[in-house]
Amino acid sequence: MNVIETALPGVLLLEPKVFGDARGFFLESWNRRAFAELGLDLDFVQDNHSRSARGVLRGLHYQLNDPQGKLVRVVSGAVFDVAVDLRTSSPHFGRWVGYELSADNHRMLWIPPGFGHGFLVLSDTADFLYKTTAYYAPQWDRGVRWDDPQIGVEWPLDGAPTLSAKDQALPFFKDAEVYA
Repeated sequence: MNVIETALPGVLLLEPKVFGDARGFFLESWNRRAFAELGLDLDFVQDNHSRSARGVLRGLHYQLNDPQGKLVRVVSGAVFDVAVDLRTSSPHFGRWVGYELSADNHRMLWIPPGFGHGFLVLSDTADFLYKTTAYYAPQWDRGVRWDDPQIGVEWPLDGAPTLSAKDQALPFFKDAEVYA
């Protein structure tokens, strides 16, 4: 596994070893022992799968109490995936990183607890998988507007994104509940 450190300490871009031939390919997307050797001794409790159409933007989401670490990847299509540091104690508070994750590049992103997360679908459809370190707790579900000018995510948009009603109503960063 090739591990690429990002501009946000703790957020890692992961490139698994892909073994391919004329029949197709094989990759190991999760191996507790291999990840622990990389310093990621993680205990995942939930797997999620979402499918979205081109232009759908989901996020920026996080869970205020019992925060979730997320290992995310795309198995069909492509997305622009974003992590935002929402820890007031961090020197990187309010900064973001974004990467294209696709079925073709096989990249994964590790987003530790304390970060907001979102993605924009770049292909006709995308199947997005993510493992979480904490169970979903709707009472602690929070978010920040995708277009917050203070954070300034540079989404590769072609027109207006398609948003859920929930995401349209998210607060701006200055008004959001964030981590200590």
